[in-house]
Amino acid sequence: MLQILLIVVGIIATLVFIGWLGLQIQPSSFPTFEQRSPELKTIPLPKGLPAPVERYYRVVYGENIPAITSVVITGRAMMRPVGPITFPARLRFTHIAGQAYRHYIELTWFGLPIIKANERYIDDKGFMDIQFIGTDEGEKIDQAANLALWCESSKFPAIYLTDPRVHWEPVDDSTAILVVPFNQTQEHIVVRFDAKTGLITWLESMRYHDSKSTSKVLWLNHALDPEIRDGKPVEQQGAVIWMDDGMPWFILTVEDTVFNVDVQEYIRKTGL
Repeated sequence: MLQILLIVVGIIATLVFIGWLGLQIQPSSFPTFEQRSPELKTIPLPKGLPAPVERYYRVVYGENIPAITSVVITGRAMMRPVGPITFPARLRFTHIAGQAYRHYIELTWFGLPIIKANERYIDDKGFMDIQFIGTDEGEKIDQAANLALWCESSKFPAIYLTDPRVHWEPVDDSTAILVVPFNQTQEHIVVRFDAKTGLITWLESMRYHDSKSTSKVLWLNHALDPEIRDGKPVEQQGAVIWMDDGMPWFILTVEDTVFNVDVQEYIRKTGL
C-alpha cells in the first residue's frame, strides 16, 4: 500500500513540475505589423494645462504633440485570466485612437498557445471572448471596455490632448483628473505623476469586472520603469490590478508600436 502511495505521489509531483515548467517558457513574439509608421504631424503643446500635466508632456514630447489616429501594439505579457495561475502570453492590441480597440491574446504553455482571447470595443460596444471561459457583453462590459480604451491610451498619451472630448482637471502638484467620454456621459480617471521624473505612475478608475458585477471596483493601471528612446521616456511595461484582488493580473511588455496606419478592416477581424 505504501509503495502504491509513493508511486501516486511521485506521479502527481512530476505532473506538477511539468505544469510549472511549461509556464516558465516564454512564447516567441508575434511578427511585427506589416505597415510601418509614417511621419507624424504635430500640434503645439496647449497652454493652460494643470502643472503636473504640462510637466509630463514636456518630458514625454517637448513642445510638439504628435497627432495620433491609430496604434498597433505588439508585445508579450504575464496574465491570470481566472484563478491563481499566471500564464505567459503574447498579444496584439489595435486602436483607432480614442474610438475603438481590438485585443488579441494567446496564453501559452511551453511556448505554445493553449487559450486564445479576442476582446473588442467597437461602435461603443464591448465584447469579450476567451476560449474555454466564454463570452461576455452588455452595458457593464461597455463601461469596462471604454475605461480600458482610455487607460490603455497612456501608451500614446498625445490623444489626451488632441481629442476635443477629453480634458484635464487640476488636483495638486502630483495629481490630476483625466475626464474622458462614455456614451452621453463622462468617466473620471485619477492620474498620479512621479514627483522626480514627472511621468505618470498610476491611473485609477472605478470599473465593472463583468456583466454580473453588482458594483464597480477600483481598477489600477501602474506604469513601470520607462525605457529611454531618443532622449525621451517610453512606457514599455505596465501592470493592471483590481483592488479587490490586490495583485497584478496582467503585466504587459511592449515590443513594437506602429502609429497612424490603416486599421479600419484589421480592427474588426479576430485572431492575428
